[in-house]
Amino acid sequence: MGVFEMPEFDRHEEIVFHQDAGTGLRAIVAIHSTLLGPAAGGCRMWAYLSSSDAVSDVLRLSRGMSYKNAMANLAFGGGKAVIIADPKRPKTPELFEAYGRFVNSFGGRYITAEDVGTTTADMENVARQTRYVSGLARHAGDVGGDPGPKTALGVYLGLKAAVKFRLGRPDLQDLRVAVQGVGGVGYHLCRLLAQDGARLIVADVRAAATERAAEEWGAVVVAAQDIIHQDADVFAPCALGAILDAQSIPRLRAKVVAGAANNQLTLDRDGLALHSAGVLYAPDYVINAGGIINVFHEYHGVSSEAQVQAAIAGIPARLTDIFERSRRENRPTNAVADELARARIEVGHSRLVA
Repeated sequence: MGVFEMPEFDRHEEIVFHQDAGTGLRAIVAIHSTLLGPAAGGCRMWAYLSSSDAVSDVLRLSRGMSYKNAMANLAFGGGKAVIIADPKRPKTPELFEAYGRFVNSFGGRYITAEDVGTTTADMENVARQTRYVSGLARHAGDVGGDPGPKTALGVYLGLKAAVKFRLGRPDLQDLRVAVQGVGGVGYHLCRLLAQDGARLIVADVRAAATERAAEEWGAVVVAAQDIIHQDADVFAPCALGAILDAQSIPRLRAKVVAGAANNQLTLDRDGLALHSAGVLYAPDYVINAGGIINVFHEYHGVSSEAQVQAAIAGIPARLTDIFERSRRENRPTNAVADELARARIEVGHSRLVA
């Protein structure tokens, strides 16, 4: 199957494959849209089973970034990069410098940042070769750096809005939250939830991560394959996507899904399955926008921490608008969010060219 025939292809503007023999870099950048501004999105490094899987992932992720940036009212389009990791070769500064040269070749049409499998230190190496990178602490005291805590803050605020809407709960005291993935975002989300008195159930493929959660917050640790089916009020996926499908949804016991992972639905129709089952789904690219909001303000270098916090605080209102429209029209929340995102892209583009 060719790229244009893939179900994940959605009128993407550009897809570029790149290889650097000296460092072993194999990377793909997908630019979904630049209608609202340069395409912005992180760089994921993963040991994909095939190049086809990598293409599928970068297509889905880049479209999600277009929608995420539009819903967050950012002057960014949507793009994403993936680096196909070789388990036999460790990451090196030289590999990320080569990736930086690749990013630089787009001349500013694509702005990169960290994502799953990459770090702030990796982006520092990228920045040696290009200025089109964010997720850096550019100046002491400025906004910037690791976007994970800001993503967690947005998810925390959005989760509270979803709990209030679906469960009628004004607070999180003794609320049972099953968190899948206790890494760069999930850890910070757990900290915020625990501070509000939530009871945590956690899973991660790394034993050290779950042991830390158990020690710090008394979290109950379960096997990674069992976390989605726990007796919890909220399921918060904070690892990889495509975890809600025809097999997992019928066994889901939570009434709210609100987490940081991208592309949580395997297929669009899985949103309908959640809606039909009475599960309130917080569309991932709306609730997890805190990181890209931070990236936007850092990249333009004109904002304070208070301004970033205020921008992230807008996430619950956007989610509640989606929830109310979903209930009023009896439509899945993901369908409502997609429609709103496409409309914002079109309206925003019209204003830019007027």
